[in-house]
Amino acid sequence: MAHQTTVGGFSFHFDSLRTLMARATPARSGDRLAGLAAETDGERMAACVCLADVPLKTFLEDLLIPYESDEVTRLIIDSHDARAFAPLSHLTVGGFRDWLLSDAADTPTLASIAPGITPEMAAAVSKLMRNQDLILVARKCRVVTAFRNTVGLPGRLSVRLQPNHPTDDPRGIAASMLDGLLYGAGDAVIGVNPATDSIPALMTLYDLLNEVVQQYQIPTQACVLTHVTNQIRLIEKGAPLDLVFQSIAGTQKANESFGINLAMLDEARDAALSLKRGTVGQNVMYFETGQGSALSANAHHGVDQQTLEARAYAVARRYKPLLTNTVVGFIGPEYLFDGKQIIRAGLEDHFCGKLMGVPLGCDVCYTNHAEADQNDMDTLLTLLGTAGITFIMGVPGADDIMLNYQTTSFHDALYLRKLLGLRPAPEFEDWLKRMQIMDDLGQVQPVSGRHALLQNLPRQLLTG
Repeated sequence: MAHQTTVGGFSFHFDSLRTLMARATPARSGDRLAGLAAETDGERMAACVCLADVPLKTFLEDLLIPYESDEVTRLIIDSHDARAFAPLSHLTVGGFRDWLLSDAADTPTLASIAPGITPEMAAAVSKLMRNQDLILVARKCRVVTAFRNTVGLPGRLSVRLQPNHPTDDPRGIAASMLDGLLYGAGDAVIGVNPATDSIPALMTLYDLLNEVVQQYQIPTQACVLTHVTNQIRLIEKGAPLDLVFQSIAGTQKANESFGINLAMLDEARDAALSLKRGTVGQNVMYFETGQGSALSANAHHGVDQQTLEARAYAVARRYKPLLTNTVVGFIGPEYLFDGKQIIRAGLEDHFCGKLMGVPLGCDVCYTNHAEADQNDMDTLLTLLGTAGITFIMGVPGADDIMLNYQTTSFHDALYLRKLLGLRPAPEFEDWLKRMQIMDDLGQVQPVSGRHALLQNLPRQLLTG
């Protein structure tokens, strides 16, 4: 369906809803690389004017990627909750924005309509929003999940403890784990990106993580971020696996480039559920996403990268994950060029995910060849904190020495918790207090070599 308007005496024509969505997107290098971006600010504004008048129900009929050729599109349409959508069905995209910003859109109401919101609807309305709009609405959205602790409660900020090592040295990983725990990190997950996909080496990592969690009775979950097929094999071999991890994208073709499909994720979730390792809940999946993944795989179908990112959240939503996060600046400046684009993308991603009912965290990060620095990340971190981000990353020194990118540190999490009066997940906070790592005011305490966490050290830390 074509769309046209006149702005400032100039006429603009958009030959399809797909084109209109792309032209309305705030400027970013990935869409320009794909030849999808608006040529001028005037064209972008004209596209926003047209998009505001599009009825929400149009997105259920005028599909950006054909139903017949894409299983993600089929998932979006077949799982759409018409009852949840009914209160919004009369709205345009612009009217939806106005309603989201109104007092009528409170936390319970937003939770009730989330199953009726398709990713294209969420992406479309985000394109009409300023940064402050994205923050205000996302803060009203609440998504709570649980495994060995409860993530996403009001007034809480969780941290993924990310103890990566370039050679998977167990001593290096264990040392980073203890370091993070002493700073109050690790309640979202203790998650290691392995340097190898060797099954025996992965089993060693699972045993290490499990030993630390069990030895100190930490109410958290562990994860090794290897391919889902490896995790299925490891479950079959008896690995102490808590969460199944997988990177996902917003099109079938992009997911195929990751070596996955929905049936494979179904199998993995069923396998993890069969282990029954959760104590306070059974949300067993952990997903990572990022704008630009479909474009980098030549699997974008002419759709802008932010809309495709929102479609990845439809994949995540199917599996009721404990955690999902956008690795917002990781893919590089070809997709998000500088700090301004990374900040905008992080706020968009968090808004769209939460609006759709997905627990959304963010790896607030950039690569060293991007036009960004740690001050930009401080800005995004603070904005996401005010928006109610579910969790962030905790990496020693904010420098991941295995993946070679810049992210957030244990200290950054302490800053955000102190600034906004946030606490860890309640079960994890109780453990921190029992271990005398945190006091009743939520302040992390200095420790000595005689601290209980440093006694009876894990075998791998002592012997390697």
